[in-house]
Amino acid sequence: MRKWPEPKRQARWALLSHWDNVYKSKSERDVSWFEESPAISLDLIHATGIKADASIIDIGGGASRLAGTLLDEGFAAVAVLDLSDEALATKARLGARSAKVQWIAADVTAWKPSQTYDVWHDRAAFHFLTDANDRAGYGKCVLSAVRPGGHVIIGMFAPDGPERCSGLPVIRHNAASIGQVLGPFFELLETRNHAHHTPSGAIQQFQFSRFRRSK
Repeated sequence: MRKWPEPKRQARWALLSHWDNVYKSKSERDVSWFEESPAISLDLIHATGIKADASIIDIGGGASRLAGTLLDEGFAAVAVLDLSDEALATKARLGARSAKVQWIAADVTAWKPSQTYDVWHDRAAFHFLTDANDRAGYGKCVLSAVRPGGHVIIGMFAPDGPERCSGLPVIRHNAASIGQVLGPFFELLETRNHAHHTPSGAIQQFQFSRFRRSK
């Protein structure tokens, strides 16, 4: 059972209920963030130069196809963290292969990782953290979870991207604002702009940034 400090408990439970309802009531192709293939995420993961035995965690990726694609490519240490149990329930699409993935139901702003990872990947989760304290908690979690020399890949709405998503406000970011959250131990390696085509035919402007932890 998730536990939050009293001041934020009500807000986090409301957010959890919101996302559980989204994944209960909609199919994967009914949500704007659906992508048939996580091509840009894979390209950035490949750019890190990691080997197949590297550990990778996908933040907010319960309903994403990334974990299955990483298994297809031979990666053997894949974890997925999501706030929503309903999002994580979509692991059933992987069948028996779902047992090869570590599934974590947790709030990334308060999670205490039990291991470190070579790659932290987040597509479209970070921009929902509109509270400065939540972003600070996220930054602390990244610092705990990513080993020195490891990589952080974050995809979020760009400055010219949407201001809301799934009925919720978001904060649009660039590499500099992400770097402020991560802190001085993370060096920016590259940024990429990406036009995401939603299932409904709309175009959303994203920006992906890749950082490396220096120490």
